[in-house]
Amino acid sequence: MSEYSPPVEHHKLEMHLWWITAILIGINVGLFGWQAMHGMDVNQPSTRDAILWGADYAPLTYLAEPMRLFSSIFFHFGLIHLMLNMWALYIFGSVAEQLFGRMYFIGLYVCAGLMGSLLSGYMNIQDSYSLIEGGVANPDLLPAVSAGASGAVMGLGASLTVLALLPMLPQQRFILDKKTLVMVMGLNLTLGFMISGINNAAHIGGMLMGAFLTLLWYIGQKMQRSHLFNLIALIVGFGLCVLLYQHNLALLEPIRPLWQEILEMMQQQLKL
Repeated sequence: MSEYSPPVEHHKLEMHLWWITAILIGINVGLFGWQAMHGMDVNQPSTRDAILWGADYAPLTYLAEPMRLFSSIFFHFGLIHLMLNMWALYIFGSVAEQLFGRMYFIGLYVCAGLMGSLLSGYMNIQDSYSLIEGGVANPDLLPAVSAGASGAVMGLGASLTVLALLPMLPQQRFILDKKTLVMVMGLNLTLGFMISGINNAAHIGGMLMGAFLTLLWYIGQKMQRSHLFNLIALIVGFGLCVLLYQHNLALLEPIRPLWQEILEMMQQQLKL
């Protein structure tokens, strides 16, 4: 077992126990293959291809196509990006799916991915405020195209880390190594701050949602009202995503003309 894998009981994981994870991996790989068949560069997709295939570009997402908050979770910037995320999804997802149950697992995955996209949008808005206030053209503060499953995957990683730090539940079938999980999650965050081009806001957003929903799930297990509590927890998680989306829209109003201009320039350059 890799040192980056959450240690579990020593028995072979059978795919029928984590088939939702397998489907998610299959969807991501299948979409990537479909995109490659339609001419996308598998090593370094162009900005045009990324936008055409659903990546998140904040001005376009918030001014016209909010669906990109979700679709961007399933686009990857090249084969290496895809492989790293799918490997992490397998490592975390195959365990998390069995711990939380399929419905809660998929709800957590989607909410974490959405929160990652939304926090990324929030940071783009803040950067645009800084751009206006500074009065100096700074390319680093312009909205960037972003995508990938890493926000959702980091949500799963955070969920396992939180669960490892809490007292073990009587019915918990996996023993999670807290030291390894904390190290892996900390390393990922550190690399996100050190390496340019990594959307760490998406990572942090996914982690926060994953940790929050895990705490709610844990409380439900302790109260022995898991089914009702799980449903309420997912509604709360999705509600938080809606609230942050509405908050971002409100923050956007003062910079809407700037973003409209940026979006028009982007569309002209890429001839979308």
